[in-house]
Amino acid sequence: MPRTQCFSHETAARIYGLTVPRRIRESSDLHVAALDGRRAPRGEGVVGHKSRLSAEHVRIHLGLRVPEVEEVLCQLAAELTIEELIMAGDSCVRRQDPLSSVSRLRATALEAWNRPGVARLRAAIAHVRADTDSPMETLLRLALIDGGLPEPVVNRPIQVGSGVELHGDLVYVQHRVVVEYDGDQHRTDARQYFGDVDRIWALEAAGWCIVRINRSHLSNGAAVAVARVRAALADRGRNTPL
Repeated sequence: MPRTQCFSHETAARIYGLTVPRRIRESSDLHVAALDGRRAPRGEGVVGHKSRLSAEHVRIHLGLRVPEVEEVLCQLAAELTIEELIMAGDSCVRRQDPLSSVSRLRATALEAWNRPGVARLRAAIAHVRADTDSPMETLLRLALIDGGLPEPVVNRPIQVGSGVELHGDLVYVQHRVVVEYDGDQHRTDARQYFGDVDRIWALEAAGWCIVRINRSHLSNGAAVAVARVRAALADRGRNTPL
């Protein structure tokens, strides 16, 4: 690849490890952008793009040339739904090894005039939250909001005594309710499972109510997940509509 080109769009998102839909993860096409308005590259299996990007906005990630991650999210806006953009945005500002910040994503979206999907992008970034650990946590958070519940705090540190600090996936601080998403690794990884048992015990001993949710609870509009969290909040004194 010459220095006048870089990987872009869906391919750059995969290089960065962003959360993208299966249709993008499974695509064999390589998206390549030509910098500074040069002619879009062509070739078998290559989707070429003509770009106004300059070399100063290109980074090396895992040894490959890609635009800054904020630009990649802008490029994805033309193809993704608002929910998909929220999930991709959350993965940009994830708790482990974040690639950006919410403020940088917001600033880039505000500057992205007349670009395809920019309205969706701006709407999505309003719901992007830092410190997420998985796309399923994002889906669960959005489902609770869509179900009429208040928005929980993402991965809030919780003091459980003796200087020990734990994190809850989705936390309702005022009512001391923690919503935990249990992915398959919580079941199949023995170390994860044993750690979960001790962590849940410590949180409950400190007076927190734990609501554990898995993938099966997110079907049918996440009705079960929403109902269980609503019941927990009501039990802790919140007047939640039935």
